[in-house]
Amino acid sequence: MTELLAWFTQGVPEATTLIIPASTLATRHPRSGARNTARSGALHGTPRDHEELERMTQMRRPARGGRQRFSAGAFVLVSPLMLVAAGACAASQAGQGGEQRSVAEYDLARDAFQNDRLREALDHVEKALEHDDENADAAHLGALIMLMFCAVDAQSSDCRFEEAERMARRTLEIKPDMRDAKNTLGVILVHEKRYDEAITLLKPLAEDILYASPEKSWGNLGWAYLLKGDADLAIDALRRAIAAQPLFCVGHYRLGLAYEKRNELALAREAFSAALETESPECQRMQDAFEARARVSFREGLRDDARADYERCREIAASTPTGQRCAAQLRAFP
Repeated sequence: MTELLAWFTQGVPEATTLIIPASTLATRHPRSGARNTARSGALHGTPRDHEELERMTQMRRPARGGRQRFSAGAFVLVSPLMLVAAGACAASQAGQGGEQRSVAEYDLARDAFQNDRLREALDHVEKALEHDDENADAAHLGALIMLMFCAVDAQSSDCRFEEAERMARRTLEIKPDMRDAKNTLGVILVHEKRYDEAITLLKPLAEDILYASPEKSWGNLGWAYLLKGDADLAIDALRRAIAAQPLFCVGHYRLGLAYEKRNELALAREAFSAALETESPECQRMQDAFEARARVSFREGLRDDARADYERCREIAASTPTGQRCAAQLRAFP
């Protein structure tokens, strides 16, 4: 799941896989803990405030033999305040309880997602949002889960990009500055072939100095340009992605596709090799990159190299669409 997850939120041209940064999945919901306490204190008053209100409104006991004295007017004025305070306390506790249950459901959803139990994860996401419909992390995780259904099988009825888009947009309604959610929405728009919309969203994100993973936004922007048919802008964006993170093998792979589109075969093969030589097991098993390098090598007349890459592509997973294409090419070799 980790490898596929990494591929999923970045997206790969002509492939069902995408790429999501691991940091996307918060290990602790940001609305829990001290922040919730501070928020409740600001809006509803702290327990000490409620105790003080109660103390102030209690009738003073008279000295022995004395008369109990209180102001009827003061009592009338304070009594509604007590009711408001009590109601505020109850509302605060109920709100905190809902948020805490939402956080707990989110944590369960995250664990199920990371362990490849997608339906269970989605069920927990829905419960998290039932408890707190302002839980941005849960909404974003819901978008990622819907994307993952597409990564597993793009032809399945479970693959619903429109639902993924709805949840990504809901995330940004709740938390407009959630940059990973913008990246996720950009990926969804690319898969929906809405390239101009994706570019409009991803370009400012790529240029956002506060985004901690610029290679992802530059890489997805380059992907959008590439699928739109603008190889020059794609190459510029993808070079920026690689400059930001030289180990970004998906960026190298896409750069190779852009060079191949411009018929610059030597540069394309170099980029595909850079992707496959990256020190990462996922990168070294990138089936699409083996197929692409084989394709370019064959066009350059390097038949032995092409055959070796097609064989490695088939060995990785013969049952995938990419593996089946590689097997077909091997059968066609003289």
